[in-house]
Amino acid sequence: MADLAKRFLAEHVEAKRKARTAAEYRRLLEKAILPVLGPRKVADVARGEIAKLHNALRAAPYQANRVLAVLSKMFNLAERWGLRPDGSNPCRHIEKFGERKRERMLLASELARLGEALASYDGSPFVVAAVKLLIFTGARLGEMLGLRWEWLDLERGEARLPDSKSGAKTVHLPPPALAVLATLPRIEGNPYVIAGHRDGAPLVNLEKPWRAIRATAGLDDVRLHDLRHAFASIAASSGLGLPIIGKILGHTQPATTARYAHLASDPVKAAAAAVAEKIASAMVGRTGDAGEAKAVDRTSNSGA
Repeated sequence: MADLAKRFLAEHVEAKRKARTAAEYRRLLEKAILPVLGPRKVADVARGEIAKLHNALRAAPYQANRVLAVLSKMFNLAERWGLRPDGSNPCRHIEKFGERKRERMLLASELARLGEALASYDGSPFVVAAVKLLIFTGARLGEMLGLRWEWLDLERGEARLPDSKSGAKTVHLPPPALAVLATLPRIEGNPYVIAGHRDGAPLVNLEKPWRAIRATAGLDDVRLHDLRHAFASIAASSGLGLPIIGKILGHTQPATTARYAHLASDPVKAAAAAVAEKIASAMVGRTGDAGEAKAVDRTSNSGA
C-alpha cells in the first residue's frame, strides 16, 4: 500500500490535480491511511479493514469521508494497473458519514467588533490587509494569499487570477478593497500583495494571527472561510440575485450559490411589507401624500 500511495501521488495526483489538492491528499495519506494500511499488500486489503479505518475517524466525519474517497480512487487505479482484480474495490458499499454544512454568518454588531479588533491589531499590516480583503471581496483564502501585484488592474478594480479552484478568475475589487491596497507597501523583490516574512515569499499562515484577532473581537467560532460566507450572505440579503453572487464568488455550479437562497427572500418580504403597510395606512386615511391616497382611491373605484 505504501508503494501504491507513491505511484498514486506521482502518476495521478501531482500530474492531474492542483498543488493544494495534492498537498491535502498527501496529508491524508501520511496522517490517516499509511500508518494503518501502509505495510499491507494491495491485493489483500479487505472491505472490513477499510470500514474499520473509516469508522475510527467518525469523530471527524468530513475527514473520514475524504479518506474513504482517496482510498477508493487508489483502489480504482490499482485495478487499472493490474494490482487487483476488476470490480474488487474494497471501498464499495461503505456508507459515508453525514456531513453538516457549517455556515457562520456575521451580524452587523459582529462586523463592528471585527473592525475594532483589526484597528487595534499591532502585528503585520499585511495580516490586517489580508483579512479586510477577504471580507471585502468574498475571495478564497488561497486566492488572497497568492495574489500578485502584476495581476491587479487598479483602474478597472479587478484582480485577474490566471488560476484558482475554479480556473482562471477575476476577483472584483470594490472601493473598500482598493483603499486597503492603497495603504500596502510594495516590498522590493517580492511579487506578492500579502507579503510574508521570508524574502520574495507570500504570507503562508494566516490562522495564528487570525485566532488572536477573532479572540479580541469575541468571535472565537468564526473561521477565515466564514468571511466569504459573510460576504455572500450580505449580498443575498441586500437583494442581489443568486447568479450575480455566484459570478462574484467564482462558483461554477448554481447549486453552490443556492445555499444563500433563503436569505435572498428577505428584501422581497421587506418590500411586500412596505407596500402592504402603505395600502393599510391609506385604507384608514393615514397617508403623508395626497397623491398616494388619490391613486389608491382611484384604484378602488375602478374595481381593480
